[in-house]
Amino acid sequence: MSTQKGNNTRSRPQKHQNKSSFKNSLHDTSHRTKFINNIQVSDVCTRCKDVIEWKIKYKKYKPLTQPKKCVKCEQKTVRKAYHVMCRDCGKKLSVCTKCCQSKEIIPAPPDQEEQLKLDKELQVLLQSLSERKRRTFLRYMNKKEKDLGETSEQKKDDLVKKLNELNVKDDSEFGDLDDDDDYNDEEDVSD
Repeated sequence: MSTQKGNNTRSRPQKHQNKSSFKNSLHDTSHRTKFINNIQVSDVCTRCKDVIEWKIKYKKYKPLTQPKKCVKCEQKTVRKAYHVMCRDCGKKLSVCTKCCQSKEIIPAPPDQEEQLKLDKELQVLLQSLSERKRRTFLRYMNKKEKDLGETSEQKKDDLVKKLNELNVKDDSEFGDLDDDDDYNDEEDVSD
């Protein structure tokens, strides 16, 4: 902008324009940079998540070397940088662990142990189904995977509910088909 009085509009584009976006791992391939790039931001609201992701993207993120003191429980349990509350207190109070406001919280992705346990449960339940019901469930599960808005708990409850529905349904509506009613033998129809 010009410093001239009353001139609020610029008549030219900015002088130095970026031709490519910033890459934080372009010249720095250290273990610390790789660690920072792999951080999963969770247990915070969407605004705080965007702030922390911006810090990671533009190489401004400084990880903690020592655990910090939680503002609620006064214990040294805060292990993530820029957070002021530990994960347990944040879940108990259902607030963001960075800004301490009760907004919609982005949950953490499930651990590997939880994921393996869930997969084993699903495999056992799938083996008890007939082939037709198994394929129906797999189609339903693939459809749900495309919807990313659900949390792991919601997804697990929804899949278990669908499995129970498939187990409860009787085969009587499909199993007792009479050939005489539905399939007529070819008859010679003469004109």
